[in-house]
Amino acid sequence: MSKPSLLSPRRLPKVGLVRQARGRLRAGGVLAYATESCFGLGCLPTDVRAIRRVLAIKARPNHKGLIVIAADIGQIRHLIRPLSAAQKAELARYWPGPYTFLLPASRRVPPALRGRHDKIAVRVTAHGEAAALCRALGTALVSTSANRAGQRSLKTARACRQAFDGQVLTLPGRIGKRRKPSTIIDFATGRVLR
Repeated sequence: MSKPSLLSPRRLPKVGLVRQARGRLRAGGVLAYATESCFGLGCLPTDVRAIRRVLAIKARPNHKGLIVIAADIGQIRHLIRPLSAAQKAELARYWPGPYTFLLPASRRVPPALRGRHDKIAVRVTAHGEAAALCRALGTALVSTSANRAGQRSLKTARACRQAFDGQVLTLPGRIGKRRKPSTIIDFATGRVLR
């Protein structure tokens, strides 16, 4: 039986590691961490400087927008416009889970995060380690695949350290069993975009 990683759902992240990650985020830095199907690159969702850093590391066009993951809907409440009770109930059918929804963005969402869109892509993750990280840090995180644009997504912390040496703080962890990235759905229309 393998030893659980530091960020497994059964164990809280080590205090020193959380402190280091918090410091990196406060300084506008970028983290690499395990998600459902690959490692992700992330930062604070309202830190424009850090979002631009993520886009530069990936060489990703800034008009596309980025996904934000959270441990619970409370962590993304400030990023989306208020939802009705019926809308919350509908989202609760899918979350936590591998479904990313496009929801109307609040005024607090920087254009660098949503790209050319008036909606923001958000997910309450079912990946235990990613959810534990968001809980320990007390914040939602930007979450985009750890790779340069057009290249394969990285699946291990070691691969992230090799690819992004010095540019990101890579956290230990194990990716989930999903083979494909999350399904992206426009909440208003039900249209599946990915």
